[in-house]
Amino acid sequence: MSDRYGGDVLAGDWRRPRKVRRVEIELTGDLVLEDPTSGFVGAVVRVERGTMELEDRFGRRRSFSVDDTFLMDGEPVRLGLPRMTQTGPGRTASGSLAVTDAEARVARAGRIYVEGRHDAELVEKVWGDDLRIEGVVVEYLGGVDDLARIVTEFRPGAQRRLGVLVDHLVPGSKEARIAADVQGEHVSVVGHPFVDIWQAVKPTALGIAGWPDVPKGQPWKYGVLTALGWPASSQADVAAAWRHILAGVDSYADLEPELLGRVEELIDFVTAP
Repeated sequence: MSDRYGGDVLAGDWRRPRKVRRVEIELTGDLVLEDPTSGFVGAVVRVERGTMELEDRFGRRRSFSVDDTFLMDGEPVRLGLPRMTQTGPGRTASGSLAVTDAEARVARAGRIYVEGRHDAELVEKVWGDDLRIEGVVVEYLGGVDDLARIVTEFRPGAQRRLGVLVDHLVPGSKEARIAADVQGEHVSVVGHPFVDIWQAVKPTALGIAGWPDVPKGQPWKYGVLTALGWPASSQADVAAAWRHILAGVDSYADLEPELLGRVEELIDFVTAP
């Protein structure tokens, strides 16, 4: 009598992760990839500073890190740009070409505002070299509740553009309503879906399985520290945790694509002719 169900499904090393191919390939519009996490499928339409933008058949676009794992023809792959002998400048932490011996540039009138000090420090660590070359200053707001007043006082214009990065910018949120009120020709408000900028750091960069869910009504940062078993009794513990998180970030590859694309978008907006 034949075994209709085959052999023992647990036989062998069933815990071994499925092998992922590294594909050395030119990222062009002929390449169609699927993000296994979201299921988003699209063709490559733009590659810049370590991020890749995919466009699906409905014209919707999403940004991803080129270091993420994707599906190609149903098989998991990690992309690798063709290796070339480096004869030019190196790369900055954001993945752009490093510029050496450049003269200091006078700061632009335009600015990029972020919500808090942690946001500013993370942007500085990854994009600092690029921002200095472009003469873009990053400042922090301390929250978005007063954004309308801040924008009015800033007096944005064609030569004085203002870009704003907002945490937890999701449809229907308070942040989304505030952003919609100030958005304009010379003001661009973009955001990421994370509750806090901490979540924009990939868990793998910190050696944790993932960012824990924190029940509503509980301070998010203290809830995270408690769930991870880190000291969580004072603001000093929060500061120490952030230093640990920031130290785990070496480049754009340690950040989630939802943040990468938004920061690049703001830099382009502020520096556009």
